[in-house]
Amino acid sequence: MAHPDQLQLQAINQIAEALSSSERRRLFYLCESLDTDNSVACVKEMLKRKVMRDESGQLFLRELMVRLRRFDILRKVCNTSRDEVERTLTYREVLPRFRVLMANISEDMASEDLHSVKFLLGNTLPREKMENAKSFLDVIIELEKLDIVSPERVDVVEECLSSIGRIDLAKKVEAYKTPVATSKQHSSQKQRCRAPRLFLPPNSSHPLQQARQAEPHHSASEKIPVSVYREQSCQSHLDLYKFNTNPRGTCVVIDCVGNDGDMLEQTFKALHFNVVVYKWLSVEDISAALRGISRQRESLEGDGFVCCIISRGATNRLLGTDPYSVGLHLDSVRGLFTADACPMLAGKPKLFFIQRYSVAEFQPCARMEHRDEDLETDGCDGMPRYDLIPTDADVFWSHCWTDERQLEQGNHCSIYLKALTDALQRGQKRKTRLVDVHTEVNGAIFEHNKRNPGSEYLIEVKHTLRKDLFVQ
Repeated sequence: MAHPDQLQLQAINQIAEALSSSERRRLFYLCESLDTDNSVACVKEMLKRKVMRDESGQLFLRELMVRLRRFDILRKVCNTSRDEVERTLTYREVLPRFRVLMANISEDMASEDLHSVKFLLGNTLPREKMENAKSFLDVIIELEKLDIVSPERVDVVEECLSSIGRIDLAKKVEAYKTPVATSKQHSSQKQRCRAPRLFLPPNSSHPLQQARQAEPHHSASEKIPVSVYREQSCQSHLDLYKFNTNPRGTCVVIDCVGNDGDMLEQTFKALHFNVVVYKWLSVEDISAALRGISRQRESLEGDGFVCCIISRGATNRLLGTDPYSVGLHLDSVRGLFTADACPMLAGKPKLFFIQRYSVAEFQPCARMEHRDEDLETDGCDGMPRYDLIPTDADVFWSHCWTDERQLEQGNHCSIYLKALTDALQRGQKRKTRLVDVHTEVNGAIFEHNKRNPGSEYLIEVKHTLRKDLFVQ
C-alpha cells in the first residue's frame, strides 16, 4: 500500500497538471501568493509546501477545488463529492475569506464589467497595469500591492462595484464586512426588494431584449461593455440623480462636418440645457473650446453636463477639420470633466455622445502632432476635491462610428444622432430613464444595419452612473 505522503504527492501532481493557466493564477491567489510565475512546476512546489506540512492539508486541497469549481477533480482525484466538502466548510474553512470573496467576484464578473472597472480605476492604477489586467483578480492584486485593498479595507471594492451597477456583487462585499447574524437578517429584509439584473442590450439585440444572469451575448457589430442593475421595486429618491434645475446645465455641441449640430441644439434646448454650439473646428480649436468650458464656473452650474461631438476621426481620435493630424484622443475629452479635473461636476451626471466618421489611419509628421497633454485638467480654482467620489464616476459614454463615405450622400443625417434625438424627445414626454432611452437607440441602429449591411453604424456604450437618471 502506498504511503499517505506519496498519495498526497500524487494528488498534487494530478491537480497541477489538470488546471488551466487562469485556474493556476486563481489558485496562487487563494493560497495568499502574488507570484507571477503560475507554471505547473511552481504550482506543484507551492502545494507541497501548503499541503504536505499541515494537518489540514487534505481539507485545504479539497476546498481549493471547490473554490476553483473543479468538481471533476474533486471526484476523480480527491475521491469525494462537492456536497460532502461544502458540508464540512459550513463549520470549518481553511482558505482566507477575503481571498475567496475576491476570487468569486472575479469569476462572476462579465467582460463588460471588467471594462467598466478598468475605466473607473483609470487614474488609480498605471495604464500598463490596466492593459495587462485580464481579470478582476488581476486588478485586485495590483490594488493590494499598493495597499489600497486588503482584508481589512474593502470599501474601495464595494464602491467600485456599486458604481458600475453590480449591486449584487457589492452586497457580497457588504456581507463580508458585516457580522454573520446581522448579514443574514439584512439579507432576509432585502430579499423581497430584489429585481432581475438587466443589461444594456448588445448592438445586435432587439431594444426590449433583456440579458440573462450569465454573460450577455456579443455580436461583431457593436460593443456594449457595461452592465446596468437597479433594484427598481425598492427605488427611492436616494437612487436618483437630482436633475431639475433650469437650465439643467451646459450642453456643448461641436460639429466639425456641418451635419446634425442644429438638430442636437434644438433637442437639448428642449431638455432645458444651456446649449453652446461650435462648428468647423480644428483639433486645436476643439481642445481650446473644451478647455474653456471646463474652466467656466457658470458653465458647470446646474445638475449635469452634456458633450456632443460630430467629427471625422480614426480609431479613438477626433480629427476635426484638420486635413492631416494625429487627432485628439477621446479619453482626453472625457478626462477634462472628471471629478478630479472638474470638481464642480463631481457627483453630477456627465453625458457624452460622439458621432465619428471613420477615415483611414495615417502617420502625421511631428510638427502636425497634437499632444493630449496640452489639454490641462487643472479644474476650477478654489473648489475642494471630492475624494469620496471616484474620479471617473457618473459618466455616460455613447460613441458611434460609421464610414466617412456616408457624408457623400446628399442631405446626410446620422442614423445614430437621429435615433438619439427622437428617443430623447419621447423620453422627455414619458420621463424615461436614460439607459432605457439608449436602448431605443440601440434598436434603431440594429434595424438600420439589418436593412443596410453596406452602411452599418457601430456603437460603444459604457457608463459609471451610480444612480438612475430620468430624461424630463
